[in-house]
Amino acid sequence: MKRVVLYTREGCHLCEDALALLAQLGVRPEVVDIDTDPGLVEQFHLWVPVIAIDGKVRFRGQINETLLARELGR
Repeated sequence: MKRVVLYTREGCHLCEDALALLAQLGVRPEVVDIDTDPGLVEQFHLWVPVIAIDGKVRFRGQINETLLARELGR
């Protein structure tokens, strides 16, 4: 199984959409609030949600459902 991390922040509607999409695809990601780490804020500030799969950032901002399903092997 692939390791999926969803980088998010409070009040981000696209982040909520990404989490719902991952759930729809049967994935329970590790959810990381970027605002708890200044380094993550610097790295992802304008790009949330960010989805990393097996340690590599694959998606930023609005998530393409078809490409995400393909990346996850669904």
